[in-house]
Parts: sequence; C-alpha cells; structure tokens
Amino acid sequence: MNTTKTPRCAVLGYGSWATAIVKTLTVNHHHVDWLVLNDDIRESLQMRSLNPKYLPWCYINQEYITASNDINAVVRDADIVFLAMPSAFLKKFLEPLTEDISSKIVVSAVKGIIPGDYLTIVEHMNRYYDIPMENLAVVTGPSHAEEVGQCQLSYLTVASEEVATAERVRDALANDFFRCSISNDVLGVEAAAIMKNIYALAVGMAVGLRYGDNFLAVLIAGCAAEMKRFIDEAVPFEGRDINAAAYMGDLLVTCYSPLSRNRRLGTLLGKGCSVKSALNEMTMIAEGYYAAECVRRSSMRRNIDMPIADKVWEVLYEGASARDSMQALIQVLR
Repeated sequence: MNTTKTPRCAVLGYGSWATAIVKTLTVNHHHVDWLVLNDDIRESLQMRSLNPKYLPWCYINQEYITASNDINAVVRDADIVFLAMPSAFLKKFLEPLTEDISSKIVVSAVKGIIPGDYLTIVEHMNRYYDIPMENLAVVTGPSHAEEVGQCQLSYLTVASEEVATAERVRDALANDFFRCSISNDVLGVEAAAIMKNIYALAVGMAVGLRYGDNFLAVLIAGCAAEMKRFIDEAVPFEGRDINAAAYMGDLLVTCYSPLSRNRRLGTLLGKGCSVKSALNEMTMIAEGYYAAECVRRSSMRRNIDMPIADKVWEVLYEGASARDSMQALIQVLR
C-alpha cells in the first residue's frame, strides 16, 4: 500500500454525498478515480466539470479526476476506496468487482443498512469481501452534502479499529473547511449514523403535523435518550461520549435541518401522504426507511424499549397513521 501523504483515492457512487467527497479530495489535490455509472453525468464531468443531477453547481477540477463506469479500473490503483452510494444499491455497485480490495483501506461514507441482510456496511465488507477490520473505516458526523460541496465548515469523525487507518483517511480529507477527528468506536458511530435517520423521520412527521418548536425539542431529546439506550446495549463501548459530534451532532443536524431527506420523507407522511407516494416523491434515497426495519428487529431481539423508533416503524411498515402515532408518543415523552 502506498504510504505517502498523497494517496490515490477511489470513490464509488455519484450522488450528492459522493460528489461532495470528490470535491473535498480534489480540493486537497488528491487524484480520484470515480465510479460514475450514469453516462450523462460522466459526460458532463468530462465536458463541464459538473455533476448535472447532484450538486449541479459544484465545480470539480478535472485535473484530479478520472471518471469511469468500470469498477475494477476505478479501484485497481487506489490506496483508499470510499463507498458513497445509497445502502440499497451497494450490492449492485459491487457486483462486477473482481479486483481484490482486501489490502486497501475501505471507507464507508454510507449512513445506512444493507436492506434484507440487516448488516452495517462495515460488517458487510468484512464478511463478504474479507477486508480486515483494521483496514475498514467509517466517516460520519453532522454533514449535509450541500454544505460540504460549498466548502462550508463541517466537523466529521473518522472511525476505525486501527488508529493508523483512521489517521490516513483523516489526512486525505481534512482541510480548513472539512475538520476531522478520529475514533475507534466503529460500530457505535455507524449505529448512530443509521439511527439518526429514523429519528429524523419522526421529527419530520411532527413538522408535517404542524407541531411547534417546543414539542420538537422534547421529541429530539427523547430521540437522543433512546439512541443512547440502544447503542449502549447493542454495541457496548467503554468511554463512549454520546454527546460528541459523531453521535449527538449528527442526530441534531438530521432532525433540525430542512436539507435532511429523512426529515423531508417524514414531513410528507405527516401531511397525510401514503408511504408509497411519499417515497415516490423523494428524489433521493431516505436511508431511515430501511433502517427502521433493522432497528426494530434488533431492539425486539434485545428487548430494548424503543417507543419512538417503534412508532416510525409502524407508520412505514404497518400502515399506522402519522397523526395517531404522534398522539401516542405525546403520552410517553417527558
């Protein structure tokens, strides 16, 4: 593996978050091999230095990118591989992969769960691609792609069981606007990144139902307590600070910001849309839809009290109304 300060990077995915990561890496003068399966987007990047569908105002310096639809060519010479596609599409993206990536650093920038398998991205890559845990990392924290793409100040966390791996990823990403800390609580920060999407759905429902800021504050406080209870039980870790940016910060920005796609999905449900019509109206994947089923299964298996996540699941999968579910939560929130 190349151990210089300027690693060659690969980014798999071409949505908003992938584009923002590529922007950050190229600002740092790292060469990026970029897997872009959409022909129109790839042509636009080559001709106009823009992704016309996702962050279309975000200029990408062509000098530092090679866009391709061949995953094996993209990862072949990479030292660090960033996974930045929606979790629902990860298997499809990786299906043609024949190159051995087990000796590379593989970074999950996916804040979701593998639908149907109920595995986190790190667990999936470790189990099915034989990537040792010391080569796996997660980048997470309060960050909207739109702001990162505009080079607005953001604070993120890189987590890996191996400190040297986290430091390599941090050094590739960090600059004046993309601040990075490191952690070895890999499963904890990954779980928080998954769960905050469920809670943004709950907050969105309350917004759609026209509850005010006073109630939203109580609801989000309840979400924070519930998230801590689940993470501490499901993935115990000594010394975890649930108030750190990777946990609490990510929860707050996802719940409060109108840029949050999960909050937007919840808002549509709160306004009376059916789950099917709300999902159809979304232009991007809302990871909380898949996360709700996984967390429901996990909490029931462990007998963890999760009233907020349970109500979100009932709306998404049992046909419960957002109004009735929120009325039920009012009785248990303090």
